[in-house]
Amino acid sequence: MKNKRFARIFTALLCAVLVVMVFPITASADTGPKPSVRITFENLGEELCYGTLLSSRESTGPASAWNGNEEDARHNENPNGQYDWQNFGYDVWKAFVDYAENDDFYFLQEAWQVNITKELAWTYYPPEEFKILLYFPESGEYAVSDVYESYAFDSYFTVNMDGATLFAHYNEDLSSDERINAHKSYNYGVEIMALIARIVITIIIEMLIALLFGYREKKQLLLLVGMNSGTQIILNVLLNIIHYNSGRTAFVLCYILFEIIVVIIEAVLLLVFLNKVSVKPKKRWLMIVYVIIANVVSFWSGLCLANWLPGIF
Repeated sequence: MKNKRFARIFTALLCAVLVVMVFPITASADTGPKPSVRITFENLGEELCYGTLLSSRESTGPASAWNGNEEDARHNENPNGQYDWQNFGYDVWKAFVDYAENDDFYFLQEAWQVNITKELAWTYYPPEEFKILLYFPESGEYAVSDVYESYAFDSYFTVNMDGATLFAHYNEDLSSDERINAHKSYNYGVEIMALIARIVITIIIEMLIALLFGYREKKQLLLLVGMNSGTQIILNVLLNIIHYNSGRTAFVLCYILFEIIVVIIEAVLLLVFLNKVSVKPKKRWLMIVYVIIANVVSFWSGLCLANWLPGIF
């Protein structure tokens, strides 16, 4: 009878976990990590320069090609005032629009000044297939690349501008030698450090919750540290692999699925081993509640930290 009662409690709480995790995500799925394309420009001079990614598709996320209506032109000189946040005016916007009119790729009305930062960072739903296009307003010249594709959830490229060919208008006959070339430069070191940071933060959160639940004996804490370390290392390594290869949707869905699996594994481990190492036995139902609360809190902490500290999520 006790086993059946525990099974019912555990099933009910597990269903509650699923509801807590899934429904807010379906209502606000934008809280999680977002894909990005980051391009670093080496040997780019100090001359004013703007960069964009021409897309093979007419839209991606909120970014889209101009529809021909002046009121929808996304530059900071638009009289309607809706696009004051853009960091470029009409002349730069028009230069990109004019170029894209002759190209089979689209200008999605997103651009960045790159001569100071030496980086173009499209961090909110960038195009998956794109050309890199640079515009130099002082000379009215362009530089363009061949077609590239994002290769990871966060795709890093490096472009060496030394000897780059500039031209005054669209030219479909440019050879590959006359186009700027980008090579993949994924920052594995930063990603590994981010992975370690995520694991450490999650373990700290779950151990603080353990203290609140009264798990303070040395052997109890050692068991919890070992259990949480093992499950979080496996969880985060798997999520990193999915993050790299499959993107945001797969990441979020697998995050939910894996968290539920972790809840089940940790609950079973505590039910089997915790009282064996405890001086004062703990209530079994409390172990289940601890596991569920700890994982729900760490799950939502992860999503919140993804917004506050996007560099480590």
